[in-house]
Amino acid sequence: MLNDPRSHGLWEKTAPQPPATVPLSGSVAADIVVVGGGYTGLSSSLHLAEAGKSVVLLEANEVGFGGAGRNVGLINAGMWVMPDDLPGVLGPVYGERLLDLLGNAPKLVMELIDKHKIACELERNGTLHVAVGADGLKEITDRASQWAARGADVRLLDAAETARRVGTSAYTGSLLDMRAGTLQPLAYARGLAHAAVNAGVALHTSSPVIATERNGNRWTVRTAKGSVTADWIIVATDAYSTGPWEQVRNEQVHLPYFNLATRPLGDNLRKSILAGREGVWDTKEILSSYRMDQAGRLVFGSVGALRNTGLSVHKGWARRALKKLFPQLGDVEFECEWYGKIGMTDNALPRFHKFADNVVGFSGYNGRGIAPGTVFGRTLARHILGEMSEAELPLPLTDPAEPRFRAAKELWYEAGAQVVHFADARF
Repeated sequence: MLNDPRSHGLWEKTAPQPPATVPLSGSVAADIVVVGGGYTGLSSSLHLAEAGKSVVLLEANEVGFGGAGRNVGLINAGMWVMPDDLPGVLGPVYGERLLDLLGNAPKLVMELIDKHKIACELERNGTLHVAVGADGLKEITDRASQWAARGADVRLLDAAETARRVGTSAYTGSLLDMRAGTLQPLAYARGLAHAAVNAGVALHTSSPVIATERNGNRWTVRTAKGSVTADWIIVATDAYSTGPWEQVRNEQVHLPYFNLATRPLGDNLRKSILAGREGVWDTKEILSSYRMDQAGRLVFGSVGALRNTGLSVHKGWARRALKKLFPQLGDVEFECEWYGKIGMTDNALPRFHKFADNVVGFSGYNGRGIAPGTVFGRTLARHILGEMSEAELPLPLTDPAEPRFRAAKELWYEAGAQVVHFADARF
């Protein structure tokens, strides 16, 4: 996208084509206008259209342009915050609601893929949260216990079983979450777009919103060459927000994250590395993640941006890390490289915002966009359809607020990741 091979990398190379679209032109009317063509916007549009509502979706760039087309592709349940801590942060009512909703969110993703026959390399074999050292083992032990107490299909694996599944003895154990899985993230977004269009959604790309205005009981949303008048606006722009809802971007600290994909591995290597095709991420503060794609490419990522000095630093570190984890790989070459931005909120939890009457949105997924984005999109649809009141939503209403020292923190994350990866003697 934008003629930049480092924007979407492997995912753009291997995803099916999106539906044919054109920029918005002229004035149209609808029941709901959705702004943003990521998981939340596509899911809400699809569910509303299936319920008989007329929907126009406006995307500033292309479907999946933001985090939806750049992430590693882990369909995770829950958030970073420990399950038992959520009620303390959000209160017992919202805390338990959010745990229930997000704990079951991967199920909705897989149901939509099955229902709409979305070709997105879905793997249903779970994910492995792998422990580094004693502290990492304690973290995943606590997390496993707290999820298991809520009936989740999770299991704590010892070091030997972890090594058998992953193909390295680098970890002290792992948390296997069978609710979760992996997919090709841009292919999933494009598949949702096809399903939405088939359901009757009018999808317009290259149509950034430049202004909104209230006309009686309705809203008019304007782009450079057109306008949509609707009863409701769903704001689904999240960490890549610009224009009228830039405050959504500004309430999040951008954490850069890169991914590198090897060439397809041979059969023997595929049998020795992630033979079960689970997705993996570790407990380090500067974490790493990896998984296999359908063709047998090992997709390996970590915190950092592939630009300026970061390009050589992070790629050099990745080669060392993979050689240390999987000596059988030898000296690896990367077929694709790309990076994006994770929007981090100050408490690592998502937000529900009501920007004005009938203007609503969820945001702040903290690197967990696939399942939360999908289920929050359905939640917004249910709210607009009258099936769920504001008081019944899984998050309380909050106003966007910019965290202190946001710009400085973003510079520190990018520079700090380079320092850690340059100095990491283990890799």
